[in-house]
Amino acid sequence: MATSVQEVLPPSLDSTSEPPTLFDGTTRLYINYQCPFAQRVWITRNVKGLQDKIELVPIDLQNRPAWYKEKVYPQNKVPSLEHDNKVIGESLDLIKYVDSNFEGPSLLPDDPEKQKYAEELIAYSDTFLKEVYTSFKGDVEKQAGPQFDYLETALDKFDDGPFFLGQFSQVDIAYAPFVERFQIFLQEVFKYDITSGRPKLAKWIEEVDKLDGYKQTKVDPQKVVDLYKSRFLA
Repeated sequence: MATSVQEVLPPSLDSTSEPPTLFDGTTRLYINYQCPFAQRVWITRNVKGLQDKIELVPIDLQNRPAWYKEKVYPQNKVPSLEHDNKVIGESLDLIKYVDSNFEGPSLLPDDPEKQKYAEELIAYSDTFLKEVYTSFKGDVEKQAGPQFDYLETALDKFDDGPFFLGQFSQVDIAYAPFVERFQIFLQEVFKYDITSGRPKLAKWIEEVDKLDGYKQTKVDPQKVVDLYKSRFLA
């Protein structure tokens, strides 16, 4: 994995900020520092060592610059990627796009069996999120529990490394930002430990935490708790 010096993160742009000089050949990744979907693509950029090739442009989602919707990405969401005079979005598509269109270590193994499993796990990630988010208003153990069991079982398929496909891949990136937040919030608010009785998941979290490209993207735990409380429990 490409290691990097601690990157100096640019300040977020809000409604008072001027736009960058758009479509000038610079590749830009528009993110928000708190957004787990954007974090997926940010991690992909970092672990591939693309800090000099893809510029981060953080957007303040509470006070968005009008030019972002008008000139960059009409959907007005993050993440989006400005590359080769076009802008594309959707975090799972962008993980794949950055992986296949830029240099750096490939985040998908050559083994066809692993590739097939990768597709299955990535496709499942939407269900995983929906079920865990829904559980905040219901019964965490009953609703979220099986989702973390699913991850525990998935981590058991390949034993040539601690990650979903053995080696670190697009699959780990798809899940990491959300597991990070769920672990914090469920422990803090519901006293539910997602790693309890799930040794493989515990090990996976520990190993993901060691990656420089991921460390840089982690969110402040208190901010997660506050945001999720206001969004889901208010």
